[in-house]
Amino acid sequence: MADEPHLQPVEPGYKNVLRVRMVVFGLVLTGAGFILDRVLLAPEGYGGALTVAVLVAALAIIIVAPQRIYRRLRYGVGERLLQVVRGWLFHTDTIVPLARVQHLDVVRGPLDKLFGTASLIVHTAGTHNSVVAVPGLAPDRAAEMGDIIREHVSTDAA
Repeated sequence: MADEPHLQPVEPGYKNVLRVRMVVFGLVLTGAGFILDRVLLAPEGYGGALTVAVLVAALAIIIVAPQRIYRRLRYGVGERLLQVVRGWLFHTDTIVPLARVQHLDVVRGPLDKLFGTASLIVHTAGTHNSVVAVPGLAPDRAAEMGDIIREHVSTDAA
């Protein structure tokens, strides 16, 4: 299709955002494993097994997942379309006609500010997949994309 946008990778700093999120999740999971280990397995003589297993699994995920998620996240804006391709385990290719965009948000949480990224959130008409997020953008790029889409929306409305 001639109108399909050229897909680009997100900012490398987004890998660090993913890593920190996964470390926090891994700590919570390891804590839960430790508590279950003490309550369920320690009285049976297997104390520590669940904690070690959960810790090893969490470390593997923290090391492997961010790079794989980052490598498979691409985005592009064409003349009439926004396209977001993502997926490590499950591949998703989302194409949003710019004529369906109702409003936009550029979001920067604490981790985004720390690692120099932002997310462009596009709200569209309809109910299914009516919110499309493009995470891991440079803040300037997110604002630029927002301006491009906003210009197209105002042109279509006129």
